[in-house]
Amino acid sequence: MYHSVADTAGRADDPYRITVSPGLLDRQLRWLRDGGLRGVAVGELLRARAAGRDAGLVGLTFDDGYADFLTGALPLLRRHDCTATVFVLPGRAGGLNSWDPRGPRKPLLTEDGIRAVAAAGMEVGSHGLLHQDLTTADPVTRERETAVSRARLAELTGRAPGGFCYPYGGVDARAVAAVRAAGYGYACALAPGPLTGRYALPRVHIGATDTPWRLSLKRALHPLRRRAPLPDETPLPGPATPSGPGRNNNPPSPAATATPGGPR
Repeated sequence: MYHSVADTAGRADDPYRITVSPGLLDRQLRWLRDGGLRGVAVGELLRARAAGRDAGLVGLTFDDGYADFLTGALPLLRRHDCTATVFVLPGRAGGLNSWDPRGPRKPLLTEDGIRAVAAAGMEVGSHGLLHQDLTTADPVTRERETAVSRARLAELTGRAPGGFCYPYGGVDARAVAAVRAAGYGYACALAPGPLTGRYALPRVHIGATDTPWRLSLKRALHPLRRRAPLPDETPLPGPATPSGPGRNNNPPSPAATATPGGPR
């Protein structure tokens, strides 16, 4: 789980540890490739898993839809022949991450930027409409954050997103039900929990202190932190170029992801 990719002066400028520098991302992606791994969008990972072809694949996610994805992350993903899922907020397109009380303020992708991410071959997923915690939201807000955001992204990109990412990592049975009812094929959470499965995929936070040694440790520990989810017969979202839906009857492979706590 990544967020922003930009240069930062240090912890004081990045209190929630949401930023990695382009240079560090380059080294982290090189570590993946040198280890015989390739970063892919989560939808692609799940389809490959369902078909038994997920060996060597790692899901990469970028939460919040920061504008610096286009300049800081996309060129490096292309350099290393990787793709990723970018979870965006269509209701805040062109705005700022105002939900983070301690900042720093960062610009979010505009509507044109969201379209550019999709056109570049990345998977665009929803992070909600306005970054509302679904576990404390009323039913109307849950529907707006899930169904309305999905419809808005379908209008923007010409394709309804297959994936959802829970704001703040907050997930409960009501949140999962809202995501499923809105038509998503999977959803990403943070830490493992009782709802772990295709609609609450745990991830591993990747930050500015993650050297190759720390990445190796996180890769080794991730399977120990999550239990295998139950089979799910809901059709998976199709790829960016139609080739038919898959079926997921196996536990998902790990996706790269986040530490609990703090605004996300």
